[in-house]
Amino acid sequence: MKAMILAAGKGTRVRPLTYDLPKPMIPILGKPVMAYLVEHLAKYGITEIMVNVSYLHEKIEEYFGEGHQYGVQIGYSFEGYTNDLGEVVPEPLGSAGGMKKIQDFGGFFDDTTIVLCGDALIDLDIKSALFEHRRKGALASVITREVPWDKVPNYGVVVADPDGRIRAFQEKPAVGEALSNFASTGIYIFEPEVIELIPADRPFDIGAELFPLLAEKGLPFYAQTRRFNWIDIGSVKDYWEVLQSVLMGEVANMDVPGIQVDEGLWVGLNTSIDWADGTRIEGPVYIGSGTQVEAGATIIGPTWIGHGSHICAGAEVVRSVLFEYTRVLPGVTLEEMIVFKDYSVDRAGEMKHVSECVPDSWANARDRRRSSRNGDAERAAGQ
Repeated sequence: MKAMILAAGKGTRVRPLTYDLPKPMIPILGKPVMAYLVEHLAKYGITEIMVNVSYLHEKIEEYFGEGHQYGVQIGYSFEGYTNDLGEVVPEPLGSAGGMKKIQDFGGFFDDTTIVLCGDALIDLDIKSALFEHRRKGALASVITREVPWDKVPNYGVVVADPDGRIRAFQEKPAVGEALSNFASTGIYIFEPEVIELIPADRPFDIGAELFPLLAEKGLPFYAQTRRFNWIDIGSVKDYWEVLQSVLMGEVANMDVPGIQVDEGLWVGLNTSIDWADGTRIEGPVYIGSGTQVEAGATIIGPTWIGHGSHICAGAEVVRSVLFEYTRVLPGVTLEEMIVFKDYSVDRAGEMKHVSECVPDSWANARDRRRSSRNGDAERAAGQ
């Protein structure tokens, strides 16, 4: 069995995180989502993995290389071109079109292939899913989950017979038009014959085009409804909620890294926490390596603080996610926020640039000019 990880999209609904990161590289507990997928495939002995890449492709390729550290082989298919100025221009071919390009180039899909979206955490029993796929003689299988009706517009949904044979597939239908609330999880099992149905040299989407084609032709196309953890990072709000759940220990096999130094408090290497002046930390909280927490700061969990950060005196960080090298300025309160470089996003999904916050709330912890200005102001106030 082989694997395909779909990783070419821009992830617009997860901005600002995807301004500088492709969606599969968004970290959960300090590790990219795609790394969990690669580890899961390796656990089931699936060692040949193709990845289609486009937007910020170099971030994925540089991190994973050829996969040796995971005991697998990883290959890449770039979708785009270099223009006359020497600039790399991403040009995704669609989820199915990307697979067709790979097949036409080197014939990779000569065996049963599991296809995974690169932006979800899963613990699917792949061996069991493959057994059902083969028992039914399926050319294509879709792993599905029942979702609330109001969430249906976020997913492709299947309409299937009692034996699981799919009769229709709707890509992100409106609630009033949806014929089912069984959503595709973005996990598929394909036989090589499926790839032959994909047209070459043009974008083609699995959910919007390939699946309706399979249903229309009446081919052996089946849904599998399984119980497993499927954590989809579809939006920034989803990401915030996922990290809250993970830090609370509500997701199996997801352990907070670092060393546990107190109840609900984990730290990375060489952190500095000044417990004077009423510093208060209520877990679950992770404080990354090289982070400084000044006296009088307050941190309330579930909170993740990335490495190299700086929580200044009197600052409060409550149920938030701070990416690496974030300095929270003195007396500032960040509550239920994600802070990524120059941007913040609140729990409702409202994004702000740091320049929109008056007075400034956070800064780059590596900016010594900012640190000096703060120190000068504090010294002046004490004179």
